Amino acid sequence: MENEEKRNKMWAFIITGAFILISLMYYKANVFYMYLIAYIWFGFAYGMMLQYGRFCFASASRDLFAAGVPRMAVGVLVALMFFSIIQATLASTNMSTFHPAPFGIHTLIAGLIFGVGMVLSGGCASGSLYKIGEGNMTSFLAAFFGLCIGQAVFVDVKWFDFLLPQKWITSAMAKGLPADKMTSSFDTYLAGYIWDQPVLQLSHTKTMTEALPGSLKYFVADSLLNTLIPAAIILVIIYAVYMRKGFIKKRAKQKGAPTGIGDDIAGIWNMITASKRTTLMGFLIGIVAGLHILVMKGMQIKFGVDNFGRLLTKMGYTNDVSIKGTVFDPGYWYITSQEGQFGAWILEKFGWNMHDNIFFGVNNGLPEPWRNPALWMSFGIIFGAMVMARLNNEYKFKLPKGELIAWGLIGGLLMGVGSRPALGCNIGAFFIRVAGGDPSGWLYGSGMVAGAFIGVKFFNWWSERKMAKEMEAF
Repeated sequence: MENEEKRNKMWAFIITGAFILISLMYYKANVFYMYLIAYIWFGFAYGMMLQYGRFCFASASRDLFAAGVPRMAVGVLVALMFFSIIQATLASTNMSTFHPAPFGIHTLIAGLIFGVGMVLSGGCASGSLYKIGEGNMTSFLAAFFGLCIGQAVFVDVKWFDFLLPQKWITSAMAKGLPADKMTSSFDTYLAGYIWDQPVLQLSHTKTMTEALPGSLKYFVADSLLNTLIPAAIILVIIYAVYMRKGFIKKRAKQKGAPTGIGDDIAGIWNMITASKRTTLMGFLIGIVAGLHILVMKGMQIKFGVDNFGRLLTKMGYTNDVSIKGTVFDPGYWYITSQEGQFGAWILEKFGWNMHDNIFFGVNNGLPEPWRNPALWMSFGIIFGAMVMARLNNEYKFKLPKGELIAWGLIGGLLMGVGSRPALGCNIGAFFIRVAGGDPSGWLYGSGMVAGAFIGVKFFNWWSERKMAKEMEAF
């Protein structure tokens, strides 16, 4: 046992040292890589926090619906609330990189598909990455074949053309895009539907800009109205449904007197602080996510660019960027798009042209993995989680067997498919958007929770069916 602890600590130091060495090599190669190095270390920090707090949106839904345990759901909401305040502060000082997304029913549907997938695979997009760092190879299957390869194939093939309304096709053709970049069903969906949808951020609506002076609109509209109040209401609902009965019964017994609203407030606070580890990580994740935005905005100001693709062009890597001269560079915590890029890069090595579509060819570019800042953030999450798991002696390499292989593959593919129509996952389409004042985040989150509920019910049915067959055979 003692030798294993020493070995784990040694690996933690080796991994951390390797990332420090990589950062120094990038900096020595070109000062522009400071931009990429920032992504590396924020990813590393996310990975450590996710692993330490066992922070996973799939676990939040599964624990709540299957076992009535609200610990993780509460942690997610705490992180969301803190991050919204920080995001509003950054927006009020013009130091935010946040941008809202197109609003529409597609967001709800995408969230539903993603929610089912994250329960089947045993981890959301961020959860799958940190679990890979713990040695969970089911999560690797989900991430590699679903988020990487599955996503890349999804945006580059004609597989749902028969579902496309003529008005989408007409609208897409009217955009005047190069014909060689309009080759997939997803291209028509993006250009003919998504780009025509309204983009909404509460602080930028006419009502809020007229009613609230200056920076106050960010705190009232984006933080208070779009995030804090809804999150607080959800906390109260979770308490009322899952915790109140047991807590009030125990409280009344201790007091020997009837309970009142003060006891319910105490109950909600008890629910929030029940797992100090998860709540603390929720608080820290909110802070670090805000700091990440601040640093990336500072980098853009320092180098006089709005996207890392401009720096890649200055360094001569023109093949890495899109026709707009950009690469995927969200400027904040984001997952799935960079995994799709990695999958596309792999497929191109086998002769599949991945530049002939809007997703890579027009919007996000397809940089080499070692020059992809967002992909380095994902690698940072994996290895940051690995370091924390090693330090806590929680690392265990686990190969998937039997059904786990199928669930990992199916769940990963559903997550990959569910992340594209809404242009994001549990982080980019829910967490970041809600905190930034974009109501579409709640739409995605609603779909995601509904999908998770369906996934939990499916697993319950499958387990009961399997047990019944085994008992019958016995």
